[in-house]
Amino acid sequence: MAASSQSASFGTGKRMLLVGLGLVVVVAALYTGGWYYAASALKTNVLRALGQRDSAGISGECTDMDFRGFPFSIGMFCSKVMVDDHVNGISASFDNLTSSAQIYQPGHITWQLKSPAEFRTAHGLAVSAEWTDLQSNLVTKGKGIQQGTTTIEGLKAGIVSSFNGQNVNVTAGHTEIHVRQNGDDLEASIGIENSNAVIKDFPQALPTLTTNADITLTGKAGLLDGSDRGTHGLYGTSGILRRVVADIGDGRVMTLTGPFSFDDEGYVSGQFKLEIDQLGPWRDGLKAAIPAAKHTIDLAGKLLKALAVGGDNVSVDLTADHGNITLSGFIPLGSIPPI
Repeated sequence: MAASSQSASFGTGKRMLLVGLGLVVVVAALYTGGWYYAASALKTNVLRALGQRDSAGISGECTDMDFRGFPFSIGMFCSKVMVDDHVNGISASFDNLTSSAQIYQPGHITWQLKSPAEFRTAHGLAVSAEWTDLQSNLVTKGKGIQQGTTTIEGLKAGIVSSFNGQNVNVTAGHTEIHVRQNGDDLEASIGIENSNAVIKDFPQALPTLTTNADITLTGKAGLLDGSDRGTHGLYGTSGILRRVVADIGDGRVMTLTGPFSFDDEGYVSGQFKLEIDQLGPWRDGLKAAIPAAKHTIDLAGKLLKALAVGGDNVSVDLTADHGNITLSGFIPLGSIPPI
């Protein structure tokens, strides 16, 4: 009986060991499958953050894609990323992308992009950019993005428009961008510190500028999570500039607010309120930066001072109609090219 009992006990133990090993294999297989599923979702969300929308004719390509970090984290590497909007004629390319998420929190994604980057539009706008560091954090919902934050250090960009022949070089010490869904709307805030712009044919740079903007795009929350099925990007979109502030120091501040919209050709229209603090110092700073335009700046300063009834703080109305900008509805100021 003792031998028989030992044999039965051994057989039971062996079966339990086999069952245990089988469970381990099943759990490992499920975990591995879940890891690769999460990695695929990571790829989808990161490319979507860069602009990919398959349903809207926007495709993304990750060259030399490699998944890393198994088993405790999820990472994706691309030697180059390209995004093409085949409908609106917009393309972008970026160097070296690295993204990661913790296995216990796959909906929180961190990614970094190496420069350089290039952007081109069918309207003749070309942008080349480089930076010392670009990092972004995303919070996803399902396979879509709910909110995100991007910071860029040491940005240098060259902007060329064949539409009006303008050439601008821009630098910024620190740039921070926040986007989030708020019901059906998309909210964005952008902060740029210590930026400079050099415009072709102007002998000097504009004053160092710090800018903050808060913008709402009505009904465009789906641009983040991929549920927006529109095929025309921002064309036909309306929104509100809740507040755009430009500060060149020493109390010289401009503030712009008001509703706007883009038509089906990409031209902007809107009704804006422009407020200028310390008009005189603004005028003097711009004249020092752009001496070739001092007569135009003086004329504009006199006009604005007249509207301010001699004061140094000015509040005026700006109207944009199909890209054409006028002051107080009748004084032409210039035009804005289509997006």
